[in-house]
Formats: sequence, structure tokens, C-alpha cells
Amino acid sequence: MKLTVKQEQANELLGSAAQHILLYGGSRSGKTLLFVRAICFRSMAASRSRHAIFRFRFNAVMASIIADTFPKTMRLCYPDIPYDVDKREWVARFPNGSEIWFGGLDDKERTEKILGMEFATIFLNECSQIPKASRDIAVTRLAQKVMVDAKGLEPAELRRKMYLDENPPSKAHWTYKLFIEKRDPDTKIPLGDGQNYASLQINPTDNVENLGTDYMRTLEALPARFQKRFMRGEFADANPDALFDDATIDKWRVLDGSVPDLQRIIVGVDPSGSGDVDNVANDAIGIVVAGLGVDGNAYVLEDCTVKGGPRLWGNIAATAYDRHQADLVVGEANFGGAMVQHVIQTARAQGQAKIAYKAVTASRGKAVRAEPIAALYEAGKVRHVGYFRDLEDELAGFSTIGYTGTGSPNRADAAIWALSELFPGIVAERKEQKTKQLPPQRMIWAG
Repeated sequence: MKLTVKQEQANELLGSAAQHILLYGGSRSGKTLLFVRAICFRSMAASRSRHAIFRFRFNAVMASIIADTFPKTMRLCYPDIPYDVDKREWVARFPNGSEIWFGGLDDKERTEKILGMEFATIFLNECSQIPKASRDIAVTRLAQKVMVDAKGLEPAELRRKMYLDENPPSKAHWTYKLFIEKRDPDTKIPLGDGQNYASLQINPTDNVENLGTDYMRTLEALPARFQKRFMRGEFADANPDALFDDATIDKWRVLDGSVPDLQRIIVGVDPSGSGDVDNVANDAIGIVVAGLGVDGNAYVLEDCTVKGGPRLWGNIAATAYDRHQADLVVGEANFGGAMVQHVIQTARAQGQAKIAYKAVTASRGKAVRAEPIAALYEAGKVRHVGYFRDLEDELAGFSTIGYTGTGSPNRADAAIWALSELFPGIVAERKEQKTKQLPPQRMIWAG
């Protein structure tokens, strides 16, 4: 395996005197592979050494490390070294007695078992998703004392290392404070051993010779906010008023399709209010599908938002309802509610099954409606099934002082309507607001 110039620089940093090392930057720059490669080397260099690789969720470790990066690293870098993966304990073992344990911090019982041992290396993969408290517990287990004894290497004690990587979140994150500002994230006091916390930015442009040009074009087509994180690898400016943040959404994102049975599915529609017939100059119509799992969590399944006239978006909303076998379409009554009802009705051919439709009233501002939903995201009660870049870009614009994004958050509004319907008790009107004379919500069978 041939490393790029920047990867060689990163590899040198991994072998430096610093004990805590962070590689941050855009996606597919080679960060994770470099760390796994280094851990494998350290395993072979010191007999009976023990190492750990953690992510926030165990299924993410399974998909990204155990099934992908680890075997790929062994194949490319150490093809002649035999190893075995115990699929009961999820530990890789080498002939010299060394072990690499894989774990997810969401599995409390397994995490406690792993952290009952001592390690020579601990790697926190995608640490933007990992709470600082979890990192603080893990670092206490960086305590195994072993000697380098591989043939051809100078005998010495193997230096204990904690490795971390991430697509950089906001500057409010603990990794920015610890590795970039060199301050204690809790006390804000400058680190007394700042030289022990080293970091390096590495981006896909530093690995372009191993990536297809189509991948770089994909990154260039992302919204500006996502380009900053996933292409340029920069920390976002901290917004203390933000309701939603990338790290929280990433933490709970479902990428392996492991969605539980859904007990209720809602199609949220945020109308533009225009009644023009198929006028593509209209504002986008937010159409988002979300379902409530038997595990009590909500899953955002699809963003069908479209810019077009009623005939187009009505058909899209109706087909999404059918495709997901939804229970209800929810549309805002304040701004085009009657039109939504009419469009949903006319989107159905004669004789087709009816669509359950509910008109809901916005009695509060966008940001106020978003606050309880943001709390659900923070608690892991809302999970995105895949990536919804435009929707997530709009969610990032919500803050305690109002919506600060550009344009109208049609997708986000549609998602908030759908999620509010799935968690009616969480988003119930404040007591003082219930005394106002508000138009009642209406349940209508469209079609």
C-alpha cells in the first residue's frame, strides 16, 4: 500500500511522542485506515498487547471497521499475517497473542466488559459523535504496559496511545477545545501538557489519487455547509443558539438499514400556499416521510420535497403515502391547508383507497415548534435513515432566536409536522396557549 504525501505526514504524527492524536478532515481522506494500520502494526510489534476500537454505536463498528476497514487493511498492508476474528466476543487475535477489541458505546454491558481491561491503544472512530464523558472513561483504561519484542525492532516499552478521528463538527465540540485551542473543555484552562495533544487536518484532496473524479464532483455538489465539513474538513463556527447540530444527527444516523418494525407512518406536507397549476416557479413543497418504530424512536425515511405545481407534488405525496403504507398525511392549515386537502383528493384516481388527511394549525413560530423536536433529536429519539443533506441543512438554520437559514425551510417544516404527529405528547401546546381560541385540528378522509 502506497501512502500519499499527506498520509505519510499523518503516519509520522502517529508515531510521534504525543499520546493523544486527532486526525480531522473531509470524508474518504484515509484517516480511519491510517489508524487501523497503526494499531495492527502495534499489535504485531508487542506480544500479548491489547487494543480497542470504539464508535458510538456498535452497528457502525460492524459496518465500517469489522466488515470493511480492518480486513482491507490486513489485505493491503499485512497480507502474510494470519489472524482470527472471534464473532462471539468481536475481538481480532494474532499469532503473538495480541488482541484488538471492537465495541460500541451504545452497548452498555459490552462496553463495561471491554473497559474492565487495560489497553495499549484506544481508537475513538468518528469521535464527533462520542460524548466527552465517554472519552474520559475510556482514557482511564489506557494503562497496559507491554514491551516491543518483534524481530527487527528495538526492545522498548510500547508507548500508550489514544487515537481519534472525525469529520469536524462545530467549534463548540470538545475535540476542538482540546486539540485545536489546547484548553480543558470543562474548565477552559490551557492544557499544561498541550504538546501531548497533536492534530492534523487531512482532506479528500490529499487522497485524490485513490479516489475517482466522480467522488470529488459529488462533494463539490454538496450544499456549502456540507462542503465545509466533508470536503474542506473545517470546523464550523459555533452557534450557541442552534437547535440542531450535525454531530447529534450523525450520532444516531442509520446507515445499515436496521430500522425496526414501524407502528405508525406519517407523510408531512408543508405547502407553499400557491394555487398555480404546475408552476415550477412556485416555492418548494416540503414532503417528508417519518415513522415511529416499536422501539419508541422515530425514523426519517424519505425526503420527497419537490418544486412544482399542485398536480406534481400532490402525486408525489400520494405515491409516498402508498409506497410507505402510511397511516396519515399531515398538512399545515394556516397556509394552503384547504389546497392541500384538495390536491390530495384529486391525486387519487377514481376507486382508489382513501388517504387519511389531517390539517394542523401553526399557533407558534417555526423555531418554537422546532424546539421540542430538537430535544427529541438530542435524546436519540429521532434518527435519519441515510443522508438528507438539504433537510439537514435547513434544520441547522433553526435557532432559539428564529430561523437563520436562507429561503424557507420547507423540508424541515414538513419533517417537524410529521414528527410532531408521531410524538403528540411531547409537542403539546403550552398550557397558557390552550386558552386561546384556535381552530381545531380536523381529520379528513381524502379521496
